[in-house]
Amino acid sequence: MEAVVHPVVGKVSGRIASASGWTALAGHWIRWRQLGPAALARLADAIRASEVGHTGELLVVVETALPSRHLDSHERALEVFGRWRVWDTPGRSGVLLYVALGDHRIEIIADRGVPVADAHWQTLCDTLQSALRAGRYLPGLLAAISGIEDTLRATLPDESPGTPNRLTDSPLLI
Repeated sequence: MEAVVHPVVGKVSGRIASASGWTALAGHWIRWRQLGPAALARLADAIRASEVGHTGELLVVVETALPSRHLDSHERALEVFGRWRVWDTPGRSGVLLYVALGDHRIEIIADRGVPVADAHWQTLCDTLQSALRAGRYLPGLLAAISGIEDTLRATLPDESPGTPNRLTDSPLLI
């Protein structure tokens, strides 16, 4: 998340770190150390369990660093949202949890069918950001998935039998 007080300084230092490759290197290191096969399996299980009882669908995407052409994590998350067809769910109820590890950026993008205020999603992002800063990657991601699940369960109708799972339950590492 960018600092609100000094947005220009944050963008300039972000460009320097991104151009030098430090953010990508840090992101690869974090992914390698914190998100191994066992952690990814736990996240997939949590996502699978979170999609029961409502019509919402969750896609978790973890990227080592923002691509050099994207300095804005929200813009990148919107691109990922479209590319992975999160919008293509019954009831327009897809939600994307996007994490750029090396850049320390988190975005939650919800489709139009999820009537939730941006401030609520921001609170979930801030909570996950705090966990990641403390080095609690897996517990933080699991808590974020649980928070998204609680939100979807409270705002969306019950899932009808035979509703297809349109999005993968496994976190995508890009």
